[in-house]
Amino acid sequence: MPNYPETPDGRYFVAKARLWRKTDPSLPEDARQTAVRDLMAARRAVRDADGPDAMRAARARVQDAKVRLGERGPVWWADGAPDVTRRAPWNTEYAEWWAGLDAEAQARGSS
Repeated sequence: MPNYPETPDGRYFVAKARLWRKTDPSLPEDARQTAVRDLMAARRAVRDADGPDAMRAARARVQDAKVRLGERGPVWWADGAPDVTRRAPWNTEYAEWWAGLDAEAQARGSS
């Protein structure tokens, strides 16, 4: 797995030039492992879906697992900062941090 740049506050990593919310660090390890296992099974179900109903059900399972991990749904931090998932880091409050990264780190986050 690539070593994607992570924001200084630990909330996001950057891949494909977008911010992606990280898993809630306060999640108990057993709950995290269960949700990751469910997420991988749901992604396989999306891949293998044989019709629109199966696809819809599989995508709902992906959503559920991502919410349990804290990667979607309500944010897991309590300071009132907005969720900037899927935004370019240079268009957010992380712009200065992004500009300060070396070219190699920016390249990892842009691919």
